[in-house]
Amino acid sequence: MSLAISTVLNLPFEEAVTKTRAALADQGFGILTEINVKETLKTKLDVDMENYLILGACNPPLAHRALGVNRQIGLLLPCNVVVRTDPEDTSSTIVEAMNPDLMVDVSGEAGLTPVAQDATEKLKAAIAALDRDTSS
Repeated sequence: MSLAISTVLNLPFEEAVTKTRAALADQGFGILTEINVKETLKTKLDVDMENYLILGACNPPLAHRALGVNRQIGLLLPCNVVVRTDPEDTSSTIVEAMNPDLMVDVSGEAGLTPVAQDATEKLKAAIAALDRDTSS
């Protein structure tokens, strides 16, 4: 099983972040958390790295369904989406969404399968929209 649903965009980082937020919103995801890893590592460790942003994306109906199956699943929420500059090609940006099927594998809770499938469908649609939007 793959860790992520991903794409590479031929866009500058900031534009890719804006488009990613919009694509996620179109699929019912809001952003609950945002971690600027580049900024944090520079501030805390004086380490330089490429642009790297973790968006904690949440689709409330899906989260509600998952929590209804197993309250501990909150440990795996929200769905993390990483937007980062490709270190091999700084003119490209990588967008990676956590594979929701990992919730089922990690928890061993078969009842989460339909929720994970729905989340996967929505995240794949968001990633596909990014691909369509940048290829036109």
